[in-house]
Amino acid sequence: MDERDVYRAKEAMQSVMKKGNMRPVLIIGAILVVFLFLHPWAQIGAGERGVVLNFGAVQENVLGEGLHFRIPIMQKVVPMDVKVQKSLTNAAAASSDLQDVSSEVALNYHIVPDKSSIVYQSIGIHFKERIIDPAVQEVVKAVTAKYSAEELITKRPAVSEAMRATLTERLMVHNMAVDAFSIVGFSFSKIFMEAIESKQTAEQLALKAKRDLERIKIEAEQKVTAAKAEAESLRLQRANISTDLIELRKIEANLKAIDKWNGILPQVTGGGAVPFIGVGEIEKR
Repeated sequence: MDERDVYRAKEAMQSVMKKGNMRPVLIIGAILVVFLFLHPWAQIGAGERGVVLNFGAVQENVLGEGLHFRIPIMQKVVPMDVKVQKSLTNAAAASSDLQDVSSEVALNYHIVPDKSSIVYQSIGIHFKERIIDPAVQEVVKAVTAKYSAEELITKRPAVSEAMRATLTERLMVHNMAVDAFSIVGFSFSKIFMEAIESKQTAEQLALKAKRDLERIKIEAEQKVTAAKAEAESLRLQRANISTDLIELRKIEANLKAIDKWNGILPQVTGGGAVPFIGVGEIEKR
């Protein structure tokens, strides 16, 4: 064996050794590739629940938030959103007095978390189109038909509460809970709105006329009361007048006239008499 043969054998042995060292790395790499490809875990986010499927069959257990392992190929995990969701629905209905009513209602709801697997199995993930919207439409029509168009306006809180209670009962059958319900708005036909406006105007005018009548009545009563009081005062004054009082008033009047006289007699008098009234009467007393 010459030196070249020895060198070739040495290279062959080194090659075999190198291949032997790479084999575990290749095996580990292959395992990692398979692991990542099969994805043997499921991550459930906040406000979600995981529905476990074994070869497509829904299992009773529901996965909570976090990381969960699954059996590749055999198991599949479907996330279900259990957070509060909002639905805005327009519904057309008729009142008890056969007026057309268009309603816009807002509904906040969520899937009962522990019943997520049942909801997925019986309804699927498109529950809004299949359950929520039809339920809202039917409830709005049923409750609206119990009230007149005017009552829908004047009794709006009662109407909203009736719709909420009915809808809560209806959706709970499908494992969905109602968090809030509100009537965004009612709209009626133009003719009906004009009639309502005319009625309100007439009521306001009637109320104003009633108030004016009450005011006039009160003012008249006040005048009558004042007149009665004045008449009573005059009656009392007349009752208190006597001959002595009349004489006393005359004397007081004459004294006031004397106080005001400047001592000069008038130059012209009728019949030559001096018009000094009351002096004789004072002297007589």
